[in-house]
Amino acid sequence: MGGDVRELVRRLQDLLRSIRLIKQRRAEEQPGIPLGLVGILSQIDGLADGCHARELALRARLDPSTVSRAVAALVAYGLVERRSDPADRRAYALAVTPEGRTALTDTQDWYARLLDRALAGWTADEVVAFGAGLHRFTRDLEVALDNHDNLEAAR
Repeated sequence: MGGDVRELVRRLQDLLRSIRLIKQRRAEEQPGIPLGLVGILSQIDGLADGCHARELALRARLDPSTVSRAVAALVAYGLVERRSDPADRRAYALAVTPEGRTALTDTQDWYARLLDRALAGWTADEVVAFGAGLHRFTRDLEVALDNHDNLEAAR
């Protein structure tokens, strides 16, 4: 492993620490959505009303039991509702409630204000380049993880 990659590992550790601190601060300042549930609520909101928990687990790349617990918490907080699925009476579909949509918008606005402050000294081109690089990195990291999983499964 080259020195450049080792330095990247250190920067990723810094990023993970920063994300933890951001989550803590958000919980103090913008507590509308419990810690750890913003991503799941965003995923549900991004899918058409009527998504199923199994579809959510696949898209979020999470274990179904993790999604089930998260959905139960979101329902308990009134941020998501379960609706019976007319196509399958045994199943239910998930939908973000109006309260959930408001909490999600407020939280996204909070993150946007934070990023505006953090990136105040950056040029527009630097922000665009960082966003593009981060997108490429996360996509390539997922591919590398999938390739590893496929190699492990083949053994």
